[in-house]
Amino acid sequence: MTGPTDETASKQAQWPFPWLSRATPAWHAPSLAPFFESRRDSYASTALGDVLDRSMHAHIAQFTGGLSLIGLWLAYADWAIHLAVSPGKQMQLRTKAVRKALRYLSWLDRAAREDDGQERCIDPLPQDHRFDSPAWRSWPYNMICQGFLLTQQWWHNATRDVRGVDAQNEAIVTFATRQLLDLASPSNIPWLNPDVAQATLSTGGLNLVRGFQNFVEDWERLAGGHAPIGAEAFAVGETLAITPGKVVYRNRLIELIQYLPTTKSVRPEPVLITPAWIMKYYILDLGPDNSLVKYLTDQGYTVFMISWKNPAPEDRDLGLNDYLELGFRAGLAAARDICGGARVHAVGYCLGGTLLSIAAAAMRSDAERQLASLSFFASQSDFTEAGELTLFVNESQLALLEDVMWEQGFLDSSQMAGAFQILRSNDLVFSQNMRTYLMGERAAMSDMMAWNADGTRMPYRMHREYLRQLFLDNDLAEGRLKVDDRPVFLSDVRTPTFAVGTELDHIAPWPSAFKIHQLTDAEVTFVLASGGHNGGIVSEPGREGRHFRILTRTHDAPHMDPDAWLSAATHSEGSWWPAWIDWLDRHSGDPVAPPSPGGGLEEYAPLSPAPGRYVLQR
Repeated sequence: MTGPTDETASKQAQWPFPWLSRATPAWHAPSLAPFFESRRDSYASTALGDVLDRSMHAHIAQFTGGLSLIGLWLAYADWAIHLAVSPGKQMQLRTKAVRKALRYLSWLDRAAREDDGQERCIDPLPQDHRFDSPAWRSWPYNMICQGFLLTQQWWHNATRDVRGVDAQNEAIVTFATRQLLDLASPSNIPWLNPDVAQATLSTGGLNLVRGFQNFVEDWERLAGGHAPIGAEAFAVGETLAITPGKVVYRNRLIELIQYLPTTKSVRPEPVLITPAWIMKYYILDLGPDNSLVKYLTDQGYTVFMISWKNPAPEDRDLGLNDYLELGFRAGLAAARDICGGARVHAVGYCLGGTLLSIAAAAMRSDAERQLASLSFFASQSDFTEAGELTLFVNESQLALLEDVMWEQGFLDSSQMAGAFQILRSNDLVFSQNMRTYLMGERAAMSDMMAWNADGTRMPYRMHREYLRQLFLDNDLAEGRLKVDDRPVFLSDVRTPTFAVGTELDHIAPWPSAFKIHQLTDAEVTFVLASGGHNGGIVSEPGREGRHFRILTRTHDAPHMDPDAWLSAATHSEGSWWPAWIDWLDRHSGDPVAPPSPGGGLEEYAPLSPAPGRYVLQR
C-alpha cells in the first residue's frame, strides 16, 4: 500500500471538508437534505395562519357589505382585457355610440319643436317603472331620462358578447355595471327628478325635511337592532300567526305545531309543511284572510308546521344533515305517529322544498309507505340556472362569506337580505328610498313587510354546506350529495308531485323550479302563478289581479321545455290554492274524525299554544 502523493496531500490540506465534494454545493449535502425535507409546518403555525387569514377577510367584509371586491375586480379584469384585444367589438361599440348620439340629437330637435306628448326616443324595459310619471315626458326631464336610457343600453351592449370572457364574469360585469348606472339614475337625484322638484316647490322643501326625519328614524332603529317603524302593529301571536294550534314536539332545532281542526272531519293524510330556515314560518300564516294554514284547515286537512329555531353562535356546527334529521325527519315521524301512522302530504317552501327533495330521494322505496304526495313551492333542486343569485356564488365570494360566518358562527339575516334586495334594487332599494327620503312619504307597513323585517340567522356549517354542495357544485342534481353515507338520486322520487313557480321570482326563477320534471320519475303537476317569490305563493282566493297556468305531466310522458309547457298549459284567473286543494283531494282518503292535539300520546303532549317559542326568537 502506498501513501498519498504530495499533490493529493496538498489538495486535502487546502479543502477542509473531505466528506463533501468540491463540486457539490453545501445545500445539496446528502447529510443535510433529509433534515430539511423532514421538517413540516407545525400545527400551531398552520392554525394561526388560518385564523389570521379568516379574521382579516371577515374584517374586510364589514366594509364591503360582504361582497368580494377581489372577485369583482377579477371579473372586470377578464372583461376589460378581452375587450382591449377585440378591435372588432370596439368598432361595433363606437358605431353604436355614434348611432345612438345621432338618434338622440334627432329626437332632441323634434322634442324642442313639438308638444310634450311626442313619442319617446327609447322606451324603458317593461319592469322598469322609474320613469312612469307623466312629468318625465315634459322638457327638460324627457331629455334627461332619454339620454340616461340610451347610455344604459350602450353599456349593456358593451358588457356582453365580448369574445373569450368567462360566462359568469360577463354576468357579474353586466350586473355590477347596471347597479352603478341605476345608482346614478336621474330618478335618484333630487334636482333631476321632476316629482321631487315639484314636491319641493309646492311644500317649500318640507318633503326633504320629512325625508331627513325618516332617514334619522330608520338609521336609529337599524343601529339599535329594532324593527322598522310600523312593525309594532304586527305582533306575532296577536295579529300575525294567530291560527289556533299547539306545539306538540320540540327539539334543539324545531318546534312542531299541530293546528286545531275547523271541520267535523278531516282527510286521513295530514299536511306537513317545511318552510325555509332563512325565513320564519308565519309567511304561510300571516292573518285570517291570507293564511294558507287556515285555508287548509278550513278545507278539512290536519296541518303540521315546522318552526325553525333562530340559531345562535353555539349552533354554528349544525349541518345540512342535522336539518334533515332534527327537522323534516323528526317532524314527519311525529305527524305520522299522531295521525295513527298515516301517510303524509309533505310540503316544502323555498329551501324547505330543497330539503324535502333530499329527504324524499333518501327514502327510496320507503317513500310510498310514508308519503302520499309532495308539494314544492318556489323550490329548486338543480341550481345551474338559479338566476342572478348565482352571481354571488363563486370561490372568491364563498370564501369571504365562509370567513364571515366562521367568525360570527352564523350569517345574519341583514347580510342575506342585502343580497336579495340588490337583485331588485330598483324596486326594493332605489325607488323605495326615493319615496321615503326625497318625497318624504313613508309607505304604510303591511303584514308581509313586517314578516320580511323579522329575519333569521343561518348557522355556519349548514349554510356553508348549502352554498358549496348545492349551489356551487350542484351535488344534489348530479347525484353526489350523500345522506346516511349514501348518495341520493332525485330520479328515485316517484311520489306524485305538485310544484309551483312564480312569474317574477328573482330568487328561484320558475324555469329553475320547472326542472323538477327532468329530475324525478314522478307524475308532476306544475303551476306557474303570477307574482314573486313570496307574493305569488301567498295568493289567497279573492285577491285581485291573480292568475296561474297549470299542466300535469305523467311520469312516462315526453319531456317539455319551459317554453313548450307555457304554450300547452291551461290559463286560469284567480288563486291557485283551490286547484291545489283539488289535487290533494284526489290523492287523499275518505274523511275521518280529526286527531286530538298530540294524538293522545304522552311523548307528544302539547307543550304550549301556537305560535310557540322559537318563532319569537330575535
